[in-house]
Amino acid sequence: MKLLGISGTIIGAKTGILVRRVLDEVKQQYPEVEVEFLNLMDYDLQFCDGRPPSTYSGDTRKVMEKVSSADFYIIGTPIFQGSIPGVLKNLFDLIHPNDFRNKVMGFVANGGTYQHYLVIENQLKPIAGYFRAFVAPGYVYANNEHFNEKNEIVHPDVLQRIGALAAEVVHMQKTLKGDYAKISH
Repeated sequence: MKLLGISGTIIGAKTGILVRRVLDEVKQQYPEVEVEFLNLMDYDLQFCDGRPPSTYSGDTRKVMEKVSSADFYIIGTPIFQGSIPGVLKNLFDLIHPNDFRNKVMGFVANGGTYQHYLVIENQLKPIAGYFRAFVAPGYVYANNEHFNEKNEIVHPDVLQRIGALAAEVVHMQKTLKGDYAKISH
């Protein structure tokens, strides 16, 4: 059972910090779960241009394979201008919808104001719905006030929600995996 944490940005540190913190919670609470961190800053992705997925190469192919082979996800994004960054949308465009189908997604986001949490509700959840993914009902949103000067998450409510999200996605994955195994036999 592989959980892939995706930091969906090519700038800033806070998104990756949030994603890694959820992955760390999963490792602590559920050592049997394999976790991997995918930081889009580390890859040079090609733009999705409508060609067959098999024709992409290099970093784009590597990222597509990592995403497609994961069993479930923690997807992180900063909020810029009231929306997700283009690099994350491009990633969603590169992945075939069937590769996300019936997989659990949990979301974390960070932004400059409290109101930006609505991007999770109004943009990320509908995208997951299009993919027919299972969305964890809880999510984590943090703004600049939730981090200290060293970019450490210090707000107790945010830390509590990180722990809750970690438990929620693993519980959903284990429950759904068990139910689908029963149905397929």
